[in-house]
Amino acid sequence: MKILGIDPGLKKTGWGLISVKENNISFIASGTIKTNEKQPLHKRIVDIHQGLIKVTELYKPNQAAIEETFINSNPISSLKLGHARGVAMLSLSLSKNIEIFEYSATAVKKAITGFGRADKNQIATMIKYLLPNSDSKTEDESDALAIAICHNNHKIYR
Repeated sequence: MKILGIDPGLKKTGWGLISVKENNISFIASGTIKTNEKQPLHKRIVDIHQGLIKVTELYKPNQAAIEETFINSNPISSLKLGHARGVAMLSLSLSKNIEIFEYSATAVKKAITGFGRADKNQIATMIKYLLPNSDSKTEDESDALAIAICHNNHKIYR
């Protein structure tokens, strides 16, 4: 089983791929899809789409997990996050045989650290512990790997 975790964002969308065999998880790959902030929105979401299509074609994940949108104090930021999340879900849906599951940020943090309000440093530290071969270079990649592990912990395999 290969699980792709997605941490959506309009500036940076992190992705992380793990392999699951019996009760063992292992790191396959991770990356960050960056968009040019000077580009209009429609071009930026195309960049996210194309990046995720490349990832799914290269690694052929069986399932994907994505973080749910959270509403923060800035409604414009929430709306932009929704755009990135929507294009990510569409891109994954267009890839054959990938089921998509959603998890709240609190559920992801709790699955990785045992504490639903963990910060990004705590997540990154636990990812290094749980996936010692991971080479995630950004917190977006660490978060994406955390989302994939969260999904594995929920054992929603079909």
